[in-house]
Amino acid sequence: MKKIVFVILTFLAGIIAVDACTSAIVSGRLTKSGTPILWKNRDTDFEDNFVATVKPSNPGDIEYVALFNAGDSLLADAWIGVNEAGFAIMNTASYNLAPDTAVYKDREGAVMSEALRRCHTVADFEQLLSDLPKPLGVQANFGVIDAAGAGAYFETDDYTWKKYDLAHESGGIILRTNYSYSGEADAGFGYIREETARQLLMPYLESGEKITPYVFTDGLSRSFYHSLLGKDMLEDGGEWIIDQDFIPRRSTSASVAIGYDADGKPVMWTALGYPPCSYTREVTVNSVPADMQPDSKTWRSEFCDEVNRRKAEVFSIKRGSGSHYINVSRLRHYNELFRHKSLGGSDLK
Repeated sequence: MKKIVFVILTFLAGIIAVDACTSAIVSGRLTKSGTPILWKNRDTDFEDNFVATVKPSNPGDIEYVALFNAGDSLLADAWIGVNEAGFAIMNTASYNLAPDTAVYKDREGAVMSEALRRCHTVADFEQLLSDLPKPLGVQANFGVIDAAGAGAYFETDDYTWKKYDLAHESGGIILRTNYSYSGEADAGFGYIREETARQLLMPYLESGEKITPYVFTDGLSRSFYHSLLGKDMLEDGGEWIIDQDFIPRRSTSASVAIGYDADGKPVMWTALGYPPCSYTREVTVNSVPADMQPDSKTWRSEFCDEVNRRKAEVFSIKRGSGSHYINVSRLRHYNELFRHKSLGGSDLK
């Protein structure tokens, strides 16, 4: 009986695990802009997000724009963002770096806010990791890029980190989900999602077609291709799909790709909320659409609330375990509608 219960709990953990982000850094030699791209498909138990600009509060602080959880009135925890110096940062939770027994933890958002306030370059961030008091309270893969074209992942625990430099990646792309390459082998989560992202990006590497931020926000974050099964479940013809191991998940609260425009200015291409029910909008430090910003009373985003109402139609069964099932007709309707709105008729721009 105990064995049966353990198997059931393990299965459910695979379905409902939160903080299950999928991410990538792409070298400028592979992108249309010639500058790097940092992408995060954010999964979290905070369904409601907003975007806001944070003004300098101390001498030497850098102004930045970032994604925050609804209710974060202090703008304390950034979950992906970029500052006016062109430094950008995101994270994915890692579940194989150390035993999950730390008392001081879940500090990833605070570390990223500090980095956005202080860092100009990837090298600055590495120095920040050295300077911050320990334990850091993190178990994470931090992805960073800067305006000079550098990029890296830092697989980071409370006391140490291992750097994976984009310049040393022969293929020009680094992917991370919810395990660390430097951590315990075969532990953690996200192996299928990582392989899915790799396979979806492979045609660009093989053809030489340049990658844009929309490849992520309106390509990978809308795809229901399943790499283990080897097929796109939206083409399977069924009425329902089980929400398991896709890049967009019920827990996905945003897809954000950060890069640079033709003038070298940093831009955050943001699909706020569940990406198949959302569309991508360009955000900068100095320009955030009003409905993506938080309401001054509720600290929620009107735009994200609208997306969540559509998402509720996609996950339309509320009783029992019904929330794990996707209504394919509603998903396909919104996915196609808003992909077209994002791209304006273009093919991933």
